[in-house]
Amino acid sequence: MSELPPTEPTVFLVDDDDAVRDALATLLGTVDLRVREYGDPLTFLAQLDREAIGCLILDVRMPHVSGLHLQEQLTREGVDLPVIVMTGHGDIDVCRRAFKAGAVEFLTKPVDELALLEATGLGIRTHLARRSRQAAAREAREALAGLSAREREVLRLIVDGASNKQAARTLGISARTVETHRASILGKLGVASLAQLVRVYLASVGDSAGASAGEGP
Repeated sequence: MSELPPTEPTVFLVDDDDAVRDALATLLGTVDLRVREYGDPLTFLAQLDREAIGCLILDVRMPHVSGLHLQEQLTREGVDLPVIVMTGHGDIDVCRRAFKAGAVEFLTKPVDELALLEATGLGIRTHLARRSRQAAAREAREALAGLSAREREVLRLIVDGASNKQAARTLGISARTVETHRASILGKLGVASLAQLVRVYLASVGDSAGASAGEGP
């Protein structure tokens, strides 16, 4: 099977039941979703591109490595693929464990086709949005890295709502100097307004803040 570009949304389907995999792959194909099938979690782990975008549909009961163990391992490794867990033997403890590990949805077999398609679509949209935020955060951090130490101090005060005079008093410099730093900051970041400036700053901290707060998919 040829490798797919990492930016091409792809549904990764991991289930040891050949018939189930074939049926679900056919269903997903009816809505033009790209699908990669795996009969066991170890093969999936060995072949997964960590930068891939898409969604993972995962059976719970499989030999060697259970679906829940795979989900938890992916979380430990920082793989952010949204996960849909499905099982023919579900109970409340399994469901709770799956959601605690960040599952998008928990489905019981035989899987409701509409529910699966809706969950898959949600997972892909969520992943695309998350990657977009991550890219914006990286770009913002790179832009902020070009500021001097003093400019970063001025920026933090501006974002906190301080006026030029208030920032000047806090830093022990003149308001004219603050204005000069402010103009330099706008130029270096390529923005023309305070609103755009705040947006760039918040983007630079938003992704890491969301991760530290345990942001869901």
